[in-house]
Amino acid sequence: MPYSAPRGRKSVNRENLDVLKHEVPLLDYLQALGWRPVISLRSGRRMGLCPLHQDHKSSFLLDSQKNLFYCYGCCRGGDVIRLAELYHHVKFLEAVAILRHWRGWLPLHQEVTVFYRLQSHRHAEAVVYLHQRGIRSPEVIEHMSIGYAPGRCLRTWLLQLGYAMPHLRQAGLVTADGYDAFSHRIIFPLETNLYGRSIAVSAPPHRFLPNSKGGLYGWDLVQHCPDVILVEGLFDYAVLWQAGFRQVTCSLGSHLNVRQFRQLCNGTRTVYLAFDTDVNGSGQQASKRLADRLRAESIAVRRVALPEGHDPNSFFIQGADAADFQALLEAAQP
Repeated sequence: MPYSAPRGRKSVNRENLDVLKHEVPLLDYLQALGWRPVISLRSGRRMGLCPLHQDHKSSFLLDSQKNLFYCYGCCRGGDVIRLAELYHHVKFLEAVAILRHWRGWLPLHQEVTVFYRLQSHRHAEAVVYLHQRGIRSPEVIEHMSIGYAPGRCLRTWLLQLGYAMPHLRQAGLVTADGYDAFSHRIIFPLETNLYGRSIAVSAPPHRFLPNSKGGLYGWDLVQHCPDVILVEGLFDYAVLWQAGFRQVTCSLGSHLNVRQFRQLCNGTRTVYLAFDTDVNGSGQQASKRLADRLRAESIAVRRVALPEGHDPNSFFIQGADAADFQALLEAAQP
């Protein structure tokens, strides 16, 4: 019997759903969302903090053999599709689409990341642009897997590897006209997406694939830190990491999605908001709104006051060093 959509407009074959749930193990998907078990029980069962609400003890039970979960805190449970519904706040068919995209994207994401990473050494314009943005350390380039999309070559490479053109179009890597979607852009691989920053003045500066931007960038590396620096952009992240501030994470914009906000609130820490200090005040306003929301969840917050018109990236480009930024952190106000 099929699962029926609302009012019977569409149906999804039960056998296809069983295949999907087999190909997307619940544990793998949870770990991709940043979930980590705290207690290991017998028969493949694990306990951890619930990713669906503000959990302060291990209320979330995962049975990896049955591929099911249940939370004793919020009293919700089910399979991986139900988890996707609850986590992403979507309906059934949208959750199925998210899981199918995630299943097909992983191997393709790895191939694209490797390809663009190789191009960054072969094109002088990419190296020059990174230097202009203050990124000179091979360690930070390796850490972030920074690459370059010259354009007009990714499609050919992926077709030679056996990927079909419809798959590449669906992933957003190739346009409807058959051209590479990313061209003359510095590429940052994300959890389930790619971010491309144009090096050409005439092109729109920012570009993502048609998918969620995911959680906070690099969150796995900082989630247990007592102090976390939150920045808006990946170039901000890069210069701070390069300067030795390894407790930094990035929201890819001043507006956090549900998952990103939940990540900041899940634990006890002090969050330093190092948002852009825009001339029009938009960055400062976004920082204040987020600070108020975090305080409402009992999270300690400090707002870093950069010089007017600067973000962390431009601050370092203009000659600041680690000691200068450390002074800003120490002077940060609630």
